Amino acid sequence: MAAPEFNCLVIEDTVVDRMIMKSVLTKLGRSCDVTFALSLADARVKLSERSYAIIFLDNALPDGNGADFVLELAAHKIWKNTPVVMVTDFPSPFMYAKAKAQNVVAIWTKEQFDWAAVNALFAKYVGGARRGA
Repeated sequence: MAAPEFNCLVIEDTVVDRMIMKSVLTKLGRSCDVTFALSLADARVKLSERSYAIIFLDNALPDGNGADFVLELAAHKIWKNTPVVMVTDFPSPFMYAKAKAQNVVAIWTKEQFDWAAVNALFAKYVGGARRGA
C-alpha cells in the first residue's frame, strides 16, 4: 500500500462532527491520513509524534479554546509553520482577533466544512486541487 500524500490532524471532540469531517476528507480523491485528537492535551501528544500538512481545530474543546491553542502553535518552533483552519459552531470577534496574526489560514463554521472548501484549501496550502466530489 502506498504511503499517504499527506497527514492532517483534526482536533474535534464531537463524534458527529468527526464523522462528517472524515467523510469530507475521504472524498477528496487523494491519500490523506487523518488523525483525530479529542482534546488539546491529546493534540499536543499527536503533534509531538509526527508532523502534519494541515490542522483542523475546533474552538470549544473539553480542556480549552482552540483560539488560545493557536497562540501556542504559533509560538512552537515546529508547529508554527503548519496551516490551521478553525472550524467552529460560533465564530466570534475575539477568535478572529487572535487568529489574525497567527498561522490560521481560515475560520469556518461547521457548515462550511465541505468538499469544495476543503479541496480549495488543500490546493492552496497542501498542493493540488482535485476534480469532482
